[in-house]
Amino acid sequence: MSYLVQWLIYAVAIVITAYLLPGVRLSGFFAALVTALVLGLINTIIRPLLLLLTLPLNMLTLGLLTFVINALLILLTSAMVPGFKVTGFWWALLFSLVLAVINYALGAIVF
Repeated sequence: MSYLVQWLIYAVAIVITAYLLPGVRLSGFFAALVTALVLGLINTIIRPLLLLLTLPLNMLTLGLLTFVINALLILLTSAMVPGFKVTGFWWALLFSLVLAVINYALGAIVF
């Protein structure tokens, strides 16, 4: 049950973030649910591998490469989910930052 609530919170956070940023398009709540699922799977499977492979470069940049990896994974999600579109790298970077803040705030309210 907890995973379902977290998934819904993440989808609502995606809807709010897409509403706030003009460079992000979302066709509806179902697209937000699919985006939350795909982004969650990508963050669970691909992100740790990328962080491990880029660890020396990430240490050299003092962790700033993590933001670039997050933006690239959001662009990958945008390419995979039909109703979710991010227009460029900088919008994806801003989307990841705003999404993290909104997801944290919604999680703090619900839990």
